Amino acid sequence: MPDFVFPLAQKVLEKLASSAYEEISLAWGLKGEIEKLQETMSTIKAVLLDAEERQTSDRAIGLWLTKLKDVLLNARDLLDEIECEVLTSQVVKAHGSVGRKLRRFFSSSNSLVFRFSIGHGIKKIRERIDEIAAEKDKFNLIVQHEEKKIKHGRREPTYSYVRASEVIGREDEKQKIVELLMQSDDERNVDVIPICGIGGMGKTTLAKMVYNDGKVENHFDLKMWVHVSTDFNMPRLIKEIFESATRKVNENLTLEMLQIELRETLSGKKFLLILDDVWNENRNKWLELTDMLMEGSKGSKIVVTTRSNKVASVVSTVPTTFNLTGLSEEDSLSLFHKLAFKEGKDKPPEKLVEIGREIVKRCQGVPLAVRTLGSLLHSKVDEQDWTDVRDSEMWKLEQNEDDILPVLRVSYNELPSYLKQCFLYCSLFPKGYKFHISNVIQFWIALGVVLQSHDENKSLEYIGERHFRELWSRSFFQVDEGFYDIAERGLKNTFIMHDLIHDLSLSVAESECFIVNSQTKDIPKRVGNLSITDGGEDKVLTFLSSLDNVRTIRLVVNDEKEPSRACLVDKCITRFNYLQILDLSNSYFEMLPRSIGRAKHLRYLDLSGNKKMSKLPDSICKIQSLQTLKLEGCSNLEGLPRDMKYLISLRFLSISTNETFIPEDRIACLTSLRTLIISGCWNLVTLPDGLRCLTGLEDLRIIDCGKLMLNEADNVEIKRLRLQTLRLVVLPKMVALPGWLQGSADTLRYLHIARCGRLKKLPEWLTKMTSIQKFFISECPYLQSLPEEGMHRLTSLQEIRIAYCWKLEQNLKLIREDWVEKVYFDKGIFQRKFV
Repeated sequence: MPDFVFPLAQKVLEKLASSAYEEISLAWGLKGEIEKLQETMSTIKAVLLDAEERQTSDRAIGLWLTKLKDVLLNARDLLDEIECEVLTSQVVKAHGSVGRKLRRFFSSSNSLVFRFSIGHGIKKIRERIDEIAAEKDKFNLIVQHEEKKIKHGRREPTYSYVRASEVIGREDEKQKIVELLMQSDDERNVDVIPICGIGGMGKTTLAKMVYNDGKVENHFDLKMWVHVSTDFNMPRLIKEIFESATRKVNENLTLEMLQIELRETLSGKKFLLILDDVWNENRNKWLELTDMLMEGSKGSKIVVTTRSNKVASVVSTVPTTFNLTGLSEEDSLSLFHKLAFKEGKDKPPEKLVEIGREIVKRCQGVPLAVRTLGSLLHSKVDEQDWTDVRDSEMWKLEQNEDDILPVLRVSYNELPSYLKQCFLYCSLFPKGYKFHISNVIQFWIALGVVLQSHDENKSLEYIGERHFRELWSRSFFQVDEGFYDIAERGLKNTFIMHDLIHDLSLSVAESECFIVNSQTKDIPKRVGNLSITDGGEDKVLTFLSSLDNVRTIRLVVNDEKEPSRACLVDKCITRFNYLQILDLSNSYFEMLPRSIGRAKHLRYLDLSGNKKMSKLPDSICKIQSLQTLKLEGCSNLEGLPRDMKYLISLRFLSISTNETFIPEDRIACLTSLRTLIISGCWNLVTLPDGLRCLTGLEDLRIIDCGKLMLNEADNVEIKRLRLQTLRLVVLPKMVALPGWLQGSADTLRYLHIARCGRLKKLPEWLTKMTSIQKFFISECPYLQSLPEEGMHRLTSLQEIRIAYCWKLEQNLKLIREDWVEKVYFDKGIFQRKFV
């Protein structure tokens, strides 16, 4: 896998430039060394983008980047050591010593030894980077401050012809698009219909079927086909559209003459233009092209095929994008048999047919995947050949340039490097995994791949969500339409990754991320991120003993009868000094090893779903770097550790506890907290008063707390808050919204209330929440009305969605105000707008 060093260099420079490191450099006498290091690194960073582009074609540059990456990782580790020291010092300063061991650590002798060690380490790294910087001159690298898209050359051009007898399936989809083409729009001469789907889904084939349909042929005066690809070059496109329209090639026309000729050619004609494989997301460029095409008569159509939802939204003039899904299993089998077996009268062997059926299921209806594997097995009759294909990972099979993974890799190649990093780390999750946005974002933040370099005023969570949404818009993720969670109602926050896209992530992450299972025979020495599914504890321990720089461990538990693996967890903690992510979700051990306190670089700890653990070790509170702690679903947990206040870096906390109340000092001091989830706390009676002191909190979810009593207390102090999302779900004893929520009047955007059986009315102050955009209410049978006055002041409101609130629905029918037009009623899966 190519090395992506630019984001790592950015991260190191970001740390060095922070005010915290500036103060340390002065206090510890390191200012000169750090300034030299910054200067050299800035020089190297200026040419890194060019180096990354050229590494695939120049092996020497690739080796140079690998050396640089190793040193930058060492630099990051050293800076993390300083960061841990600073965080611990802040805790001691704010709260006093946290125990005899820490008091000894902060004695003057240890402090001096630590500073000397850090100073020596920085000098050594600076000297090594100086040596590497000197080597860069021989490569003639170009200074490049902004990342540009790597030009991989245009893909093989497509054409409009298709032999109908060779196409299997897609008849229904073809008819739907043909029907759209037959319709006219009274407002526009030209409509644009996007067809969207992942690479290899058959978008181009479908466009060919539509283009050659008899009805389409008779309906349009003129038909044109142009393959666009990644290079949205205006002169080329105008020339190729003109040549397709006139069936003539003229190299002598200038661009000015071309656009005149093209507009005259289209004038008064009802035309169909297929623009195949469009990647351009720049709306201005798109409008510049379509301005040339507006001379056509009413009913003219442009069909755009693309892999990107963002492109589809840029070009579309119709209400919905045509999202192409997979072939049916029957059509997939027909296509596979056509390619894998020789034509003739002989019936294929039954055993091969059965194995073929299993192979086809892996393709999940993607025609190019079926073609790739069918062609691979063409004329092969050895059963072993077939089982090898069935049991092998797709990305490990030999493939030609136009097979499925090389085609999908084009999408990956078009990503900026920061998105490439985010994507490849998704390979650590299994196929079929349900990705919740907030969890993935915290995962990326802990890995250090979410940078604030260009958005210093935006939170890491905001930037991380933007990264995720961008990957989704490019079809790397799909909304999990089958997923239903009452706490997520109305939010597209749960996604899945197509198995073939997951295979792509495995192929690009091969040397960075690794999945350990019973078939594993060896692990690359440089791998830093592991997902351990099975393989036996002794075998896994043997593998781990050969590794040095592991930063991520996901321990996947498949069965409650499996050993607790507490010993394995302890070995991981003690061996890997720079462990940053430890995912132990759904595990069954009764006690987390006390050694967890030694994992001082840990940023992400997931213990969710452990139904046996009753207590957390106090040593967990020594991890001042911890940013994410997930404890939801720990139904046997008696309470939170008493020293929680020392976790001063915590940004995300989800908890389930058997406590009747949460002591004030557990949560109120966590001033870095951005997301708090209180879920499945069945004995909890009241919320801690300190909750309203969390002025940095942006996302609050209180879910399934049967005894929790919430009401609008009188004379409550209103503090300014930053809440953007509030979910109150399955709270049968809640009678009113807490008054302190008024502190989020300027920031709250999403409010969801569900299954609150005693809630009868909403407060009048709700109309002061002027930033609210989406409001969901469901299964509150006694709720009779929304605030009587002032709803019109909610100028940011986009929609109110109501489900199973019968009294509220009846009363809203009597209201005739403008804001009521934004109300929708959900009836199970049926939705209708209320006007």
